[in-house]
Amino acid sequence: MQPIARVVDESPADLRRAIRAGSVRGPTTGRAPGYLQGNLAILPRTHAQDFLAFCVANPKPCPLIGVSEPGDPRVPSLGADLDLRTDVGAYRVFRGGPTYERVADLAGVWRDDLVGFVIGCSFSFEESLQRARIPVRHIAAGRNVPMYVTNLETRRAGPFGGPMVVSMRAFSPADAIRAIVLSERQPLAHGAPVHIGDPAQIGIPDLANPDFGDAPVLEPGDVPVFWACGVTPQVAIREARPDLAVTHEPGHMLVTDKPAEGASIGP
Repeated sequence: MQPIARVVDESPADLRRAIRAGSVRGPTTGRAPGYLQGNLAILPRTHAQDFLAFCVANPKPCPLIGVSEPGDPRVPSLGADLDLRTDVGAYRVFRGGPTYERVADLAGVWRDDLVGFVIGCSFSFEESLQRARIPVRHIAAGRNVPMYVTNLETRRAGPFGGPMVVSMRAFSPADAIRAIVLSERQPLAHGAPVHIGDPAQIGIPDLANPDFGDAPVLEPGDVPVFWACGVTPQVAIREARPDLAVTHEPGHMLVTDKPAEGASIGP
């Protein structure tokens, strides 16, 4: 496993250009700090209304931050030059089933009936944790965040449903409390966690073996804290089986020009 590179002073536009040029392909955790990152789901127009309803019914794992017009790969509210076809480091393409093809861009996939949904990401609140001097262990280790499929069911909308996916970060008990308070202020980055403590209570049999991402970094006495995750739509898409669907490779996010603090509530 190659450590994840971090460039603290890069802008979202700089990072998107680097991804578009193929010079950055890894996970975006810790990159362009202070800006909203987004999970991506792209579906045919015939499924867009049901998927929108799924997001509205499940705001914790699917907080919408942007939706494209059919056939338009741009979402101007998230970045003037942003292009859904090129600005994610790795994509997953599903074609009517649970298996997928991993591609570097959507040049050979894009259609004029596709609608893009950008969903908030917990990477966005990590910068506020670091500013508060709360260790974010997977960033310090140069790893992707661990993600797990749970036994927490989402609310179904049309063909979309299934279990919630969560991301996990481990902290000392005191830091866990502070992380909960800080994340709660950013509802568009999934807000407060959905579970704290025993992973078996939410159907996770082995914390050391995540379903997505890298193995967790745990210190003695750590408390595992679980946030709703924007990979949840990938599970829902596998169940719905549209003729074509595109998502991001977990951890390879769409980095926007919107400040993460813009997703905050309260002072």
